[in-house]
Amino acid sequence: MAADDRMPEGRSDPAATAPPDARAAAEPREEEETAPDPRRRIGLPLLLFVATCASTLFAGASHWEPFFSNAQAAWQAVLRYWPQGLLYMAAVMGILLTHEMGHFVLALRHRIPASLPYFIPVPFLPFGTMGAVIGMSGSGANRRQMFDLGIAGPLAGLVVAIPVACIGIQQLQPGSPTVSDFQMHPPLIFKLLAHVLRPGYEGDLILCPSTMNPFLMAGWVGMLITGLNMLPVSQLDGGHVAYALLGRRAHLLGRGLLVASILFVLVTEQYGWVLMIVLVTLIGTDHPPTADDRAPLGWPRRLLGWAAMSIPILCFPPMGITAQ
Repeated sequence: MAADDRMPEGRSDPAATAPPDARAAAEPREEEETAPDPRRRIGLPLLLFVATCASTLFAGASHWEPFFSNAQAAWQAVLRYWPQGLLYMAAVMGILLTHEMGHFVLALRHRIPASLPYFIPVPFLPFGTMGAVIGMSGSGANRRQMFDLGIAGPLAGLVVAIPVACIGIQQLQPGSPTVSDFQMHPPLIFKLLAHVLRPGYEGDLILCPSTMNPFLMAGWVGMLITGLNMLPVSQLDGGHVAYALLGRRAHLLGRGLLVASILFVLVTEQYGWVLMIVLVTLIGTDHPPTADDRAPLGWPRRLLGWAAMSIPILCFPPMGITAQ
């Protein structure tokens, strides 16, 4: 996910009123301001990356039920099932890292100051992580650059998530959930992949800890995070893409989606999404203007953008996780 740390606008440009010599001296400074900060923080991102590797390994070793009566039981689970935890850690961290590097590489290409990814370890969640975020100073990005920054992460992540999900679906063993299991509802793309890889099996695609394998769980988490980030709201990746395609009309799309989400939660009682709705409400559904809203996208970007708007439909599981 790309977080846009916008800077105050409305500053006068001293180079516009300066003599020719002073104006020439000011030009390198402007180029210097848009270059990535050479003093980019490394320590905290590295620490969070290692911590998230540990928390996802623990989640996989605990068979995605990291709830133990004591520390000794948790340690014994890690010692016994660490190969499964290692596979899950490698798969899910590969998806998340590729997603964030998509943002980071495009930020470097467009000379937009950006941080290294900040991963979010959550060892008490079945996933072991809440994804990652990358900080960018997007105040200097125009419409075309904002489109590139928004779409690069989800597309890069899917390049890894889809093969991982395919391996997981092929390895999935038929079974039924136990009484204590919770169920992770498959997104539409899982059903489509199962229809191709295991014809006739997509109706029995039961995803729960007792039937899961490391690749399938990592694929599910990757699809969830990708679909969630591509929702056309606020400054999520999908919000960047929607604003680049629709301009201020994207505000209506974001507001309508927020209202629809609230109604969906009330009707289906999927209260797990309440926190996300509250966060979006606090941040605001409207995407701020870019440095130049009139920068042309061109038809290849438009086609890619409209195709990418289907990612939430394919990858986001509306029912999320439910108890048995």
